[in-house]
Parts: sequence; structure tokens; C-alpha cells
Amino acid sequence: MTKDLRNKPEFNPLMRASLDACVKCTICETQCPVAAVTPLFPGPKYVGPQAERFRKGLSVDHTIDYCSSCGTCTLVCPQGVKVAELNNVARAAMKQQNGRPLRDVLISNTMFMGKAMTPVAPLANWALRQKPIRQIVEKTFGIHHEAPMPVADGFSFEKWFKKHTRTAPAPTKGKIVFFHGCAGEFFETTTSIRSVQILEHLGYEVLVPPHGCCGLAQQSNGLYDGSKKLIRKLAHDLNVPGDDLTIVGSSGSCVGMVKHEAREILGIQDEELAKVSRRIWDISEFLLDLYDRGELDLDNLEPMNLTVTYHAPCQLKSTGIGTPGKQLLDKIPGLTVHESGATCCGIAGTYGLKREKYDIAQAVGKTAFDKIKSTNSDLVVSDTETCRWQLEKGGGKPAVHPIYLLFEAMGLKDS
Repeated sequence: MTKDLRNKPEFNPLMRASLDACVKCTICETQCPVAAVTPLFPGPKYVGPQAERFRKGLSVDHTIDYCSSCGTCTLVCPQGVKVAELNNVARAAMKQQNGRPLRDVLISNTMFMGKAMTPVAPLANWALRQKPIRQIVEKTFGIHHEAPMPVADGFSFEKWFKKHTRTAPAPTKGKIVFFHGCAGEFFETTTSIRSVQILEHLGYEVLVPPHGCCGLAQQSNGLYDGSKKLIRKLAHDLNVPGDDLTIVGSSGSCVGMVKHEAREILGIQDEELAKVSRRIWDISEFLLDLYDRGELDLDNLEPMNLTVTYHAPCQLKSTGIGTPGKQLLDKIPGLTVHESGATCCGIAGTYGLKREKYDIAQAVGKTAFDKIKSTNSDLVVSDTETCRWQLEKGGGKPAVHPIYLLFEAMGLKDS
């Protein structure tokens, strides 16, 4: 018999109870980026509060699999219904009931991917650029041959940090913990490095305890048991330097997982995780807070004669912190910042990698792609890694984290 995920002790019953607050206003339907581009997904209300009343823990229709878990439905619901969270749990139940493809297991193991690619980075990166190889991978595993892929940097961030010699003045503001995430460890090391150097420049002693994956990719693919093990291990590791230290992360999606998704979707109520979620900040959020409190001077930033398109990732918006990255960019003299105007870029973590969902992901991202091209942007700026990979491929311009530009505007140099 298929296990009912809702009967597990960690599950938060308040999430399911929220469905009774649905008044069928269909606001979530009008804002859903997936329902807007394909008839394969009937919309978050239909597969969410409406279908939930019939599930009793079991799958009642397969269209739930086309939900990208962007979280827009929960964000716009005037009644506070946890639509996206309900749908995520329902999809996990469906996959548990019907079986998961090997592909979903492979693409959700991001630490393994990083560790495997890093020692052979030139070869791995070359292979992922070869169309025949990608077509074989698509036929074998169902990963679309044109989907954006990460580029391995050839070294890990933690290895860099161990050899790193502080060049900033001696710390005056105490200790702070930096959380890099999987991509920041293997594929987006420049973002991690520049984040550390900015924090050191501001007077912090940066600590990086060895740590791994937050489990977000497994959670979004319905692999709840594995995801829970990863997030609990991460919470323990981030608490090792001290459970009273501020934690700052440069991956908006991973920070979102720690802040609320592990609790809201996986139902984890562990005190060790709670200690981390209360103390963790997205790095742009943290810097903007320093600025608002008068502890960060941004009046003497170096000008940049650039035009960029900024895209706010779905998971960043779901944390309720606004768009601190965009606000920081607005303070750089000479920098012209256009917002993408897109609800979602389409990639949704691993969603847009899948053969059956690739075209949907591209259609969802078209608004952002068109904005990048119509504004003749020099760069694309976004706070999460997979969004940057999607926007760079679809928009045809390099994509960076807001920290990348702030670092240069502050006159800092790579070490």
C-alpha cells in the first residue's frame, strides 16, 4: 500500500487546513506562469485546493506533475492558502505512488554532480556542449539536449577558502557564517568568493564550516526522505561555529529552502533547523539591512556604464524579502537597471531540464528573454544560479549575481 505523506509525524497539518480558506477567486489561476502557456496544466486551484479534497494522500490526477513549484500561487493568494505547498506534497505522493524516473534522482543529486565534474572540468564542460552527446543523454535519461547546464569551475569554493589569505583590514564586527550552497561550491565559485571578500571588507571574520546540499533539488523532485536528511545535516553543520552567529548565503533558492520550505513543505520542526532559519539572510538582504541601519556606505560607489536586466527569482520572492538585489543595483551610479517583468524564468530548479517540460519552461521564460534582447542589456542579473543559467542561454547575455557588480562598484579586486 502507498504511504500517505500526510500521516508522517513531521508533516504540518496547518498547511492542509488552509485549503478550506479557498474562496475560488481564481487569482492564482490568472497569475500562474505555467497555466498561461500550456493546456497540460489546468492551474493551481484545480490541482490544489480543489483536487486536494479528493486525494486523501493518494494521487488522483497526473497533471499535478506540470506544476513547476514556482510558488506564485501561494504568494498571490489573498486568503493565505498554501497552494504551492499543497501541490508540492501532492506531486511527491504521486511519484511515490507511481514511481520516480531515474532522471529525477540523478538531477537532484547536485553534490555528486559537482564532485564528479570538478576534477575533470574541461572535459565535462566540453562534453555538455556537444549536441550528439546531449541527444544521447536525452534519449537515455530524459534531460533535454538544449536545456541549460552548469559549467564546472575546476576547483571548489571550500578549497579556495582554506588557502585564502585575508587582504582586508583586521575584523572589527565579529564573526559571521557564510553558506555557499552546492552551486556556489562547484559552479558559481566567483559569487561565493566575492561574497566573502565583501563581508571581509566590511569588517567581518567569515567562517565557512564544511557543509553540503540543502536538499532543495530532491524536495522539488519528490524525494522527501533524502531531502530531509540533507537539510538536517546542513542545519547541524551551519550550527557548528556557534548557534548564535548570523548566517549569510549567496544562493537565494537555497536560503529560501532553509528559511521556510523545509518547514512549510517537508514539515520539519527540528529546533536545530529553527535556529538556522531564524539567523540566515540572503546576502543582498543582509547588505541592504546594513545600509538601512547606516552601517554600509554606498555613497562612493564607482560608476558603471552598463545596462542590465534584473530578474527576481520565484524562490526569493516567496521568502517575502522583496528585491534587495535590485535595490542595491539601483545605488550604483551609471548603471541602468531594467526589471524582466516576468513572473518566472521557467527553469524552476530542475523543471526546465526535463524533456517533457523543456518547451513549457522556454515559453514561460520568453517574457524575460525578450526583455533582455529589447533593452540591449550588457548583462543579466539574478539572485539564483539556475535562473542565471536559464536567462543566459535564453537571453544570450552573460548572467551574474548582484554581488558581482557590487563588488566591482566597491572598487574591490579578486584575490
